[in-house]
Amino acid sequence: QVQLVESGGGLVQPGGSLRLSCAASGFTLDDYVIAWFRQAPGKEREGVSCFSNSDGSAYYADSVQGRFTISRDISKNTVYLQMNSLKPEDTAVYSCAAGHPFLCATYYDGYVTVRGQGTLVTVSS
Repeated sequence: QVQLVESGGGLVQPGGSLRLSCAASGFTLDDYVIAWFRQAPGKEREGVSCFSNSDGSAYYADSVQGRFTISRDISKNTVYLQMNSLKPEDTAVYSCAAGHPFLCATYYDGYVTVRGQGTLVTVSS
């Protein structure tokens, strides 16, 4: 069964850190571009970060640049999102997705091949 499963979400205070994991099964992550999305209450889903399997480049939304880091462990078939200096506005359901190379440039749903269910991140004091 082809699937992505996220973990690592939770409640954290402003300024804190969390590391999200995205584990793949049924396929090899290295064959796809992997992106992290988030959807805050009442808002549209937005692309947060993307990892290109072709050249190892990482991309970030302006809102998280310098605070979030995407990485990949091929041996574990898992992608991570390290989130530091978290802010209340980072509160959202975070999900990962595997897809077409154009996904990193567009975060367009049409380029997603498989998407996880998501994990909730709440940043609050």
